[in-house]
Amino acid sequence: MSRVFAATLVLLSMFLLACSQAPEQRVERISGPTMGTSYHISIVAQGSVDLSALQAQVDQRLRAINRSMSTYDPSSELSLLNQRQQGGEAQVSDDLAEVLAMALQVNQQSEGAFDVTVGPLVNRWGFGPEQRREPPAADEIAAIRAQLGMDKLTLEGNRLITQVPLYIDLSAVAKGWAVDEIGNLLAEQGFANYLVEIGGEIRAQGQKPDGTHWRIAIERPDLGLEREPQLIVELQDLGLATSGDYRNYYEVDGQRVSHTIDPVTGMPITHKLASVSVIHESTGMADAWATALNVVGPERALSLATQYDLAIYMIVRDGQQYAELMSPAFEHWLEAQASGSK
Repeated sequence: MSRVFAATLVLLSMFLLACSQAPEQRVERISGPTMGTSYHISIVAQGSVDLSALQAQVDQRLRAINRSMSTYDPSSELSLLNQRQQGGEAQVSDDLAEVLAMALQVNQQSEGAFDVTVGPLVNRWGFGPEQRREPPAADEIAAIRAQLGMDKLTLEGNRLITQVPLYIDLSAVAKGWAVDEIGNLLAEQGFANYLVEIGGEIRAQGQKPDGTHWRIAIERPDLGLEREPQLIVELQDLGLATSGDYRNYYEVDGQRVSHTIDPVTGMPITHKLASVSVIHESTGMADAWATALNVVGPERALSLATQYDLAIYMIVRDGQQYAELMSPAFEHWLEAQASGSK
């Protein structure tokens, strides 16, 4: 036996031994409270992982996000802006500027359907701290609307300019954006395969140890306690957000009053769209668009999704049943998924 051949056999044996001793991949999970809800993270790990240290990093990042844009914390950066008694200029943090820029983009593209200043109208319709159940009169709605609108704010880099005092609530975009931020943190720590969920907004990256994609259920909008999936999708390197009106509402004289308020009309939505799910490379954008499309209803939502090439899946009320409606981009994504090319 030649020395070269013998050396090759030795190297091959060492390689096979190393492969046989390599630790198997497994899924590790951490969770905790944040942003008025909770987070759940699954990571594909190999070898030793200090989950306590990782969770401490996650919690630290989430606390920083809350200190920037929480409306529950009166001392947060956003709350202090909201407490101003007049319009003017302010320098905002990079985090807040990034989320505001995202909100402005979706506001413009949705023609005002997404509006982070709509909070006073939502509160007046009874979905704020006071939980009033007396609908406002038309003149009261008009008066409130006159003091709202994202057209009354401008963002130039980190410089926020407001024409009048505004109450800004970023809850319809911040959770999705935070999901992406935690995903970035995990990637920086060397994790290429993970699932992050905050308050129902989800990002799936890579795949599970068995080589399959992360499976996510889109909930059927039933009013019972048991939640059933309407559709199960397999996500990879994408975000998913869902918005619906079927859990938060009240009735007046037999009429349903939804918590989703149309910023353009100042009225609760009345269309038949029960929920809309958006798949997007950015979970923050998916979050904001899901809210905007839930406001405008199925026909307008489909038109906007086609215009901006959004992958959306809608569940629409049809009497006592539900019908499915999806955009061309979502249909294409499902076809690619079924063919195994995604």
